Amino acid sequence: MNESACAVAPPAPLARGPNDYKSDVKPVWCPGCGDFGVVNALAKAMAKMALDPKDVAVVSGIGCSSRIPAYMSSYGFHGVHGRALAAGTGLKIARPDLTVIVTGGDGDGYSIGGNHFLHACRRNVDMTYIVMDNRVYGMTKGQASPTTEPDWDSKLSPDGTGLREFQPLVVALASGANFIARGFTGDPNGLAALIEQAMHHPGFSFLEVLSPCVTFRPEQKEWKKMVRPDAFRTTAEVPRAARRLLRDTGFDLGVLFAGGRPPYAPRGPRALRTPADLEARFAL
Repeated sequence: MNESACAVAPPAPLARGPNDYKSDVKPVWCPGCGDFGVVNALAKAMAKMALDPKDVAVVSGIGCSSRIPAYMSSYGFHGVHGRALAAGTGLKIARPDLTVIVTGGDGDGYSIGGNHFLHACRRNVDMTYIVMDNRVYGMTKGQASPTTEPDWDSKLSPDGTGLREFQPLVVALASGANFIARGFTGDPNGLAALIEQAMHHPGFSFLEVLSPCVTFRPEQKEWKKMVRPDAFRTTAEVPRAARRLLRDTGFDLGVLFAGGRPPYAPRGPRALRTPADLEARFAL
């Protein structure tokens, strides 16, 4: 008998479902927190793309939303406050074969991490940045964040801060992000589709996610009545996207901008080095 005829064919790759991309760590968020929706949508997107968890790295900073790496079965890195994009950028440049996803909140990303946000957009490294915006510092008990409305009255900011809100989509467009979109945790399937588009698009993809904080801002439960699905019409033209943002309500959803700028790539060939080679360069 022909030996090749008796050979056992290798097993077909197992299809992974969304739950295969979640770890066994139970989230500690408040019941009803919008961030649960982001974990579910991210897992759905990864399953749809049939990614291998070992080829994915989720990087975060500090805050409620930055706990996400612990809740995924992929590689994860929980960094310091505001520096998630710096860590993610270095990782993607060093390991371009990895799918790098950076997650964080409005405080981590737009306040202490604001400078890194600007330059991550400008550099256009091929990675995805998901920011969960609840317009409050939830983990540190309810301070106003960069995106908090100026008249939001709280115990820590009586009568409001009086400060104009930070405009993430405007800043991302002006700074050079190659993909800009906004989603809502109350629409998990729509959010999963946006995450998938962001991860597929080359260059720096920025996805703002409206993620209600039911503990410190219970009025945000009404966001489900205020969002406008598919309000954005995707364009590759910066001037047209900028004009559209003049009419943005802050609750318009969809892909605003999908540009064609080539992603950043290190110049010249990169020779692989061992740790000993690198140590020798710094020897005194």
